Parts: sequence; structure tokens; C-alpha cells
Amino acid sequence: MLRSDKWIRQMCLKKKMISPFVEGLITKGKVSYGLSSYGYDIRVADEYKVFTDVHNTVIDPKEFSKEAFVDLKAPHCIVPPNSFALARSIEYFRIPRNVIGLCIGKSTYARCGIVVNITPLEPEWEGHLTLEISNTTPIPAKIYSNEGIAQLVFLGADEICEISYKDRKGKYQSQRGVTLPRMKK
Repeated sequence: MLRSDKWIRQMCLKKKMISPFVEGLITKGKVSYGLSSYGYDIRVADEYKVFTDVHNTVIDPKEFSKEAFVDLKAPHCIVPPNSFALARSIEYFRIPRNVIGLCIGKSTYARCGIVVNITPLEPEWEGHLTLEISNTTPIPAKIYSNEGIAQLVFLGADEICEISYKDRKGKYQSQRGVTLPRMKK
């Protein structure tokens, strides 16, 4: 069942599902963020890892090289053509055991060739979201820090899951900041 703004508000005020929580949709002069009808528009923080091919590095999730990116802390990020950046949400999440969150890119960025990818927010996962921001265009693209980047929708289950992300000790549990790929050992 799709969760409404009323349910999201209750979960945020009572159980801190999203923190900080913005109760209304902020739109004036900004890429919108905050509570919407059936979802929540998250913000991107001012911390980025911008991928570059300066060192001719191969992206390998099992042996990830920090030479593949440049760290940036700024009021905006320029994502190179046909490249991507990692960032994080401002918001910290605590997902209930009977809920899953799905991410959908914002149309403002999608209309500029920017694709935002986030894996599902699984039951009982918590942390900052690591965002993958892809520039699919042949020209540089600008991302605004502290403004909207994607919308989350929450789906509730009639039954509690048997094994949650927390139960299986997921490798990205309680992540803070921009989190690079990890392998369980």
C-alpha cells in the first residue's frame, strides 16, 4: 500500500523516520524538497565525490580505488559530461520493518539529462542515502547543494518481513556521509 503524506508526517514526528524532516514542500527559488502528497523530496548535501578519468582508473566494486574521484565540498557540483558523482542526502532515515522506500528522480533534473539512482530503502535500514548522480549529456551539468534531488515513495506491507536489513547485518547499515562500495568479508 502506498503511504500518504499523513502517514509519513506521523512516522517522522513520532519515530524520526526522516531527520531533519521538512513538513511542507519548499519550492520558491529552489529545486523543491520536503513532504509532498505521497512522498518526500530529499535534499542533496554539499559533499560530493566526482568521478574523473585523470588516472585512467577502472571502477571495480570489489577493489575500489579512491583515485577514481575528486572530493568536493561546495554550494553546487558540476558533474562532467557523460560522468557521475556520488553524494549523500541531508536527511537521515530510519525505515520501519513493514515499509520499503523507493527513489524516483526529480523531473527538474531529469529534463536536464540528470539521472539519480538510489537502491531501495529496505525494512529496518537506517543511515544517510548515498546518491549516484549521472550526467547523461555531452555537456557539464550543475547540481545545487541543500536543494531537492529525488523523491522517495514509501510502500507498506500487510505483513512484517521475516528478515530485515538490520537482521542480516547489511553492510551499509547506519552509514553516514558519502559511502563508497563495500564488500563483506
